Amino acid sequence: MDVVFHTEKAVFNYRVAGVWIQEGHILLHRASGDKIWSLPGGRVEMNEASPLSLQREFIEELDLSVQVGRLVWIVENFFEYRAKKVHEIGFYYLVSTDDKQALPNESFHGVEGERLVYEWVPISELEDVVLYPEFLKKALKKVPETTEHLIVSN
Repeated sequence: MDVVFHTEKAVFNYRVAGVWIQEGHILLHRASGDKIWSLPGGRVEMNEASPLSLQREFIEELDLSVQVGRLVWIVENFFEYRAKKVHEIGFYYLVSTDDKQALPNESFHGVEGERLVYEWVPISELEDVVLYPEFLKKALKKVPETTEHLIVSN
């Protein structure tokens, strides 16, 4: 069971995301037909450690085993989605894999079909894409060396 709670006007969500930087590019994904990009990841399940959640999400979405590195950001993210206020707690980890040919260089779909589109986006071009949370556009240009706690509102 995912750690997500719904009320009539609000949602609480506990999410993990992978910060995968390779050759000046960051792996992003978006829903097919949508313009909003985000880091790959997903919801943490009840009684599941967040690094294991991230490994599970990469296996479910890309059939790919990743190494979860250090925690980069803990983000309290407040935003509105589908007329509901969302309070999301996000753990953002560095990720990598030993399989250097694991993912294509062009846009591609995951193992779940055409639901999600993945793409390696040049970090230098992040200002030109719709990326949420928005702090990532600048923060990914210089990933901090220690874990940072952020409170953001989009």
